[in-house]
Amino acid sequence: MIFRSKAPLRIGLAGGGTDVSPYSDMYGGAILNATISLSANASIELLDTDEIIVETLDRNEQQRFELSTSLPINGQLDLLKGVYNRIQKDFPFPVRGFRLSTFVDAPAGSGLGTSSTLVVAILGAFVEMLKLPLGDYDIAHLAFQIEREDLQLAGGKQDQYAATFGGVNFMEFYADDKVIVNPLRIRPEYMHELGNNLVLYFTASSRESAHIIKEQVKNVNEKNEKSIDAMHQLKEQSRMMKEALLKGRLHEFGEILDFGFQQKRKMAHNISNSMIEDIYNAAKSAGATGGKISGAGGGGFMIFYCPGNTRYAVIDTLKTFGGEVKNYLFTKYGLTTWTI
Repeated sequence: MIFRSKAPLRIGLAGGGTDVSPYSDMYGGAILNATISLSANASIELLDTDEIIVETLDRNEQQRFELSTSLPINGQLDLLKGVYNRIQKDFPFPVRGFRLSTFVDAPAGSGLGTSSTLVVAILGAFVEMLKLPLGDYDIAHLAFQIEREDLQLAGGKQDQYAATFGGVNFMEFYADDKVIVNPLRIRPEYMHELGNNLVLYFTASSRESAHIIKEQVKNVNEKNEKSIDAMHQLKEQSRMMKEALLKGRLHEFGEILDFGFQQKRKMAHNISNSMIEDIYNAAKSAGATGGKISGAGGGGFMIFYCPGNTRYAVIDTLKTFGGEVKNYLFTKYGLTTWTI
């Protein structure tokens, strides 16, 4: 018997970084994001042997252990082992042999929320196997706790909730880990036009987001006015973009994205660099009206808003930088689980 799950990756459209503590605790954060047709996948296969196997099929890594209620956290496949450890702690179940396999449609550190989405997918497989009575908020919050508390990985809160809920969401973040997910009902033609005009580009470089996020946290703790004001502006950007999307004012998207790009660079060093600046400026020269770095910054994916039929010229320009334009569709569904 195999228990499977999949959870969608996301594009952050506006407000990125305001979901990170302590900013969200002190001032409240707000983010607009949308899930796409790239996903993290997990499966648990019960075995007749007395061993636990964890493996990432996209990265060709595997570890084997004797049966235990706790697996060692040592820098190798820690996301997989961390979920198992937390499930055994909160919902103890009889230990037996199993194989936990995962596959993610985008590289780690690419800015689409891959790590958090993978944690959600793994949790989903265990929820399916054990028939745990957990709702969407429960799963998202548990995924957040596993990453940020159990494994001490730096980051925000949006990715776990985007992966679990799916669709287009305006999310609000407050103190005491309070999160409110507001699903948006967008007219189909607006989403079709947004999908047509929004180009997703992988810079062919991944980055370690933790360093950037730790500096962002440091800037808030030290009351760095430039950084904090930039986060205030990004929070306002999310509200601006939410209204533009709900009302179909897509012609404003590029300008709103460009505003956010200028602000995000002020949050911490290394969010942007010469490569990203060159790509951004070239895309705008080819017809894009704005864009952003997806995720914490420093590399990974970028998105560009290309009105009219400018997407084709922009794509041709982006290809000269050696990266890859990624095809995608917006999705309505979040975490999905099943048994075979």
